[in-house]
Amino acid sequence: MTTSRLVVGAGGLLGQAMLAELTADPDTVTVGLGRDQLDITDLPAVRAAVAGHRLVVNCAAWTDVDGAERSETAATAVNGTGVRHLARACADSGAVLLHVSTDYVFPGDRREPYPEDAPTGPVNAYGRSKLAGERAVAELLPHTGYIVRTAWLYGSHGPNFVATMLELAARHDTLDVVADQHGQPTWTRALARQLGALGRAALAGAAPAGIYHGTAAGHTTWHGLARETFRLSGLDPERIRPVGSDKFPRPAARPAFGVLGHGNWLRAGLVPLPPWDDQLTAALKEPEFAALASAARGSTRRT
Repeated sequence: MTTSRLVVGAGGLLGQAMLAELTADPDTVTVGLGRDQLDITDLPAVRAAVAGHRLVVNCAAWTDVDGAERSETAATAVNGTGVRHLARACADSGAVLLHVSTDYVFPGDRREPYPEDAPTGPVNAYGRSKLAGERAVAELLPHTGYIVRTAWLYGSHGPNFVATMLELAARHDTLDVVADQHGQPTWTRALARQLGALGRAALAGAAPAGIYHGTAAGHTTWHGLARETFRLSGLDPERIRPVGSDKFPRPAARPAFGVLGHGNWLRAGLVPLPPWDDQLTAALKEPEFAALASAARGSTRRT
């Protein structure tokens, strides 16, 4: 039986990977709507978009962390109220909702991974806005709402840290990269596959609703990620120099430790995402990353 699925935020970094993942399934009809096609703060438009779909994957979000610090009301309209609209529409139509959230709902003050049921405590406006969306899903879809927290996303469909490091490698001899923030670099294609598996399990009644952590196994720092990106791309990792977060002051505070645990995948009978360095190895073989690495290797750099 053909299943109709909707990807909201289909033009973004994760949304494009998610749309590619679902459209590859011959047993589904997948519709992707980008920001210019669906404003999730418009409830009537959301109701119309959700109607007729059995599964909705929400990749839409206000993702400008520093911008949210300056415009928290606007960020919450998208990440909180907009998600509430999607949850309400799914509740009314009977659709399952997979909602993508963030590690920023946690304060980042631990030294061991946050389990899915750990107390939240955002340290910035972006985290507060995303937590509002999580609460809306939990309230309105207690049996058919799935919250998937992710972090440090990179992929070939838009600006991201890995691509930026390779682009900068072509122009600079050395790069200063923050070494005191810990997280789990996660490839969008790997996360899209995981979301696809969760969606199938949810529709089959095999995975309980609730919170899942969609991040890579293991963890590193931005400095560690940059070094490994260089090493795997045939560049000298010693060109990456460690610095503290105070070297790059930002309007919004960043959690120092955003490492998440993955226990709920196993309880749902699903395998968690693979280690971050394995994901990076696979991702760097994509044509977009390979081209950036080639350009960096052949460049004449300057400091």
